[in-house]
Amino acid sequence: MAALAALAVTISLAAVRADEAHALSPGQVVLSQGKPTTASSSESAATPASAATDGDVSTRWSSSFADNQWLQVDLGAAKPIVGFDLTWEAAYASTYTIQTSNDASTWTTVVNGTASSAAKQSLSASANARYVRLTGTKRATAYGVSLFEFQVLGTSDASASTLLSKGRPTTASSAESAATPASSATDGDLGTRWSSAFSVPQWIQVDLGSSRALTRVDLTWEAAYATAFTIQSSQDGTTWTTQSTQTAATGGKQSIPLGGTGRYVRLNATAKSTGYGISLWELEVFGTGDGSTSTPTPTPTPTPTQPGGAVLLSYKKPGTASSSQDDGTCYQCTADKALDADPASRWASANPAGWTDAGWLQVDLGATAHVTQVVLQWDPAYATGYQVQVSPDGNAWTTIYTTTTGKGLKETLNVTGDGRYVRLNFTKRSGPYGYSLYAFDVYGTGGNPVQPPTSNLPAPNFTRLAWSDEFNGAAGSGPDTSKWTIDAGTGQNGEQQYYTPSGNLNLDGQGNLVIEARKQTAGGRDYTSGRMNTSNKFMFTYGRVEARIKVPTGQGYWPAFWMMGADFLTGRPWPYNGEVDIMEVLGKDTTTSYSTLHAPAYNGAGGYGGSYKLPDGAPLSNDFHTWAAEWDANGIRYFLDNRLVFTADKATVESTRGPWIYDHDFYVILNLAVGGDWPGPVDATTPFPAKMLVDYVRVYR
Repeated sequence: MAALAALAVTISLAAVRADEAHALSPGQVVLSQGKPTTASSSESAATPASAATDGDVSTRWSSSFADNQWLQVDLGAAKPIVGFDLTWEAAYASTYTIQTSNDASTWTTVVNGTASSAAKQSLSASANARYVRLTGTKRATAYGVSLFEFQVLGTSDASASTLLSKGRPTTASSAESAATPASSATDGDLGTRWSSAFSVPQWIQVDLGSSRALTRVDLTWEAAYATAFTIQSSQDGTTWTTQSTQTAATGGKQSIPLGGTGRYVRLNATAKSTGYGISLWELEVFGTGDGSTSTPTPTPTPTPTQPGGAVLLSYKKPGTASSSQDDGTCYQCTADKALDADPASRWASANPAGWTDAGWLQVDLGATAHVTQVVLQWDPAYATGYQVQVSPDGNAWTTIYTTTTGKGLKETLNVTGDGRYVRLNFTKRSGPYGYSLYAFDVYGTGGNPVQPPTSNLPAPNFTRLAWSDEFNGAAGSGPDTSKWTIDAGTGQNGEQQYYTPSGNLNLDGQGNLVIEARKQTAGGRDYTSGRMNTSNKFMFTYGRVEARIKVPTGQGYWPAFWMMGADFLTGRPWPYNGEVDIMEVLGKDTTTSYSTLHAPAYNGAGGYGGSYKLPDGAPLSNDFHTWAAEWDANGIRYFLDNRLVFTADKATVESTRGPWIYDHDFYVILNLAVGGDWPGPVDATTPFPAKMLVDYVRVYR
């Protein structure tokens, strides 16, 4: 339970004038027109939700004057979706999300968007769903959120579309370096890319293995995009048919409808946007046929194998370094900590006589290996300049990758080299400190690998109840001690209360737990309250964690529903164990709730999370509300009253903030703090006693 800084995530959007007539691309259809449409609110009977999907640009939906207003359309059945057209009225949303669902209950975010004017926005997407929902998370004006038209776009022939290109043989006219090969554009990894030599024309092509009916190509451009290009298909890789010609492309993500058939698909770039070459994060070809190359359901990490039979070679292998830190700042931060598949432990270079640029970290794979990929998860002390090197004997080194523009965070490097030893040779620091890595993972074939830890947990079932407490005992009785451990002590974070072992946690006989804060002396403090947790009684990995709670109001109150990593119980200190805050509300402003993650690289006021309100902006203290977190191998999605309010995507966190440390057991905590660093101290206006009511806590797995 700690303070946070909300993270704003935006995407680049192509905008056109709001009064332009909509022109569908060849093969596109509007899936949403005339379909049942609902909304969180409507400003009046003249601006209903249905006005945004009636195909009439003179009618509009407008919401009540609050943030987090949503508009939802039922397409009638699951449909392939390729994009959205948003025709905003002057009261547009400056930030918003677009989500999809097949049951109107479990939602997946497909767009985190921004707008800076009422201009029309055309967005590319790739989804298959029945329900689509747009939620305006921040208004641009003092009014509500208003749309003339919300169009969900599909393709007339895409009902059987499958991703055909992932992992297929891919070639190109050139590659900027060994780190940016053609195969990086079809590996399904948005952290890797193909980039060409610094000239045009340049081409990249993929072999689908056999002739397929083609429906579209999705292009995810890096900053060095092509401004003019053609998409071509071929049966033999020699005779080409042009499927689409683009003469004024603007980068970002493009979805281009195709027709006909072909075994080979090629992008031929004839003009470029920068002084560099042509660069693509992903080239995705969709069509009909065998779905064996479609994107698989992600599995829990760490992942021991990679495409092409590559395996994790570096786990638990001997590591050495030019120096290692071991002090109060980074205790026992030795080389092996970067090789242990533990995302919360790290290696750091020492500072015996001042930080220097020269340094190295190496691993002995145990036998000669063919190295194909190196994955680095950096601490903020990263290298901007370094080389990846291989050696047969640890003496003579061959460089297989070099950079002077390292970006830190998570870097996935596709390389090719042979050797028993792999070394990172550091040449330039990013800041005043040394070098530090949470992970130095080497993949390939050969070597003498040790099987890394894997999780055999199935995907969680968010509807099967695995554990609960309904608090249905007699009035005045305490919590069920077979389910809960009652905490006693002074708490942390500058809190003013003493948590008592009994007396402040009671059932009310009406199906509620009452956590009561009192002005009462105990444990050397002037206030008492209650905290309890499920440690050593119910601990779990993945699931839907849900509680129905009524929070108190008043300066200094800090109710929370949260989880701690179970390894905290065996001595791993916070925040290395991980913390998942599902709900925190400050008594001085109960209109706002917070959900946050805390880890070594982001914690306290710098935690990764978001704040949100009720659709009508009412105080959360007025009534009971249900907070939930759906947690799986891909991330954590936070809900308030079954409305998605924040998504912590694992891949996004790793590439923007630091390691994801939540793929292990956690336990649940409920408490009502009094005062603290974040809410501030109580004052003369603070009402005593105050009650936090909990109707139930449930875990579905």
